[in-house]
Amino acid sequence: MPDTTKQESGQGLWYGVAAYGIWGLFPLFWPLLEPGAADDILANRMVWSLVAVVLLLVAQRHWGWIRPLLRQPRRLAMLAAAAAVISVNWGVYIWAVNAGHVVETSLGYFINPLVTIAFGVLVLKERLRVAQWTAVGIGAAAVAVLTVAYGQLPWIALTLALSFATYGLLKKTVGLSGVESLAAESAFMFPFALAYLVYLEVSGHGTFGHTVAGSYGWGHSGLLMLSGVITAIPLLCFGAAAIRVPLTVLGLLQYLAPVFQFLIGVAVFHESMPTARWAGFALVWVALALLTWDALRRVRADRAERAAAPVPQPAPAPAATR
Repeated sequence: MPDTTKQESGQGLWYGVAAYGIWGLFPLFWPLLEPGAADDILANRMVWSLVAVVLLLVAQRHWGWIRPLLRQPRRLAMLAAAAAVISVNWGVYIWAVNAGHVVETSLGYFINPLVTIAFGVLVLKERLRVAQWTAVGIGAAAVAVLTVAYGQLPWIALTLALSFATYGLLKKTVGLSGVESLAAESAFMFPFALAYLVYLEVSGHGTFGHTVAGSYGWGHSGLLMLSGVITAIPLLCFGAAAIRVPLTVLGLLQYLAPVFQFLIGVAVFHESMPTARWAGFALVWVALALLTWDALRRVRADRAERAAAPVPQPAPAPAATR
């Protein structure tokens, strides 16, 4: 492998680690925005995400994709749907973290690959290999075990997994880059979020731009503005990683985020993990290990097939004529 290619791959790996690492550390950030309620934090995140991404586009002078997109109503409708779905995902996630359910949010992103595979079968009519079917079955068993452990369906995890899988399906169909997609989705969310912030201000429930002695000061407003930046930065890192490393590497790196979230929930916030919950999580991890093994085996098999394929010979040159 040429040195430049190795260097690019190394950079891509670190960009991927940075992206998923930041996403994994999000549970440490949202509690800093209290006493803002989840709806207040969510609306601010939507507004400041658009501000952050517009500044990025200005710096990159990257506007050429907007006009063609505006002439495609179907893609715009899918982007609007993606914006609605990711709003649900963000809102549930912020509320769950600040309500002390960090471990269950990590479960949502652990089972997300299994839900994505199920979507592939149900929506895209994809055919699964035996290992993939087995992993999905183990994942379903894990949800059953965790339902008993929690005394109810793990609705936070299922909502996060279903909403993010739906979001991924819509983004796959639309085909925009991370920054472009965030810009379009933020533009759809912005008027609703801004209107809701105005409502919170009028009703006296908003926290942006206010100070309360002994509770929060101007630093709180600064952190609310920062929510837009920390939404954009990991997307930039992910985009840089995606063009430098194979998808198999990105697929493995995606587990960093829920691992970090799980560790934060258990070690930092000391959330309860009875034996039954450990059993449910263990089943999820077995399913993910099986998926990973199958994906790596498939990659090796594809490489072997390409290596064994005969090299096409150039056709003989036609005889010269006069």
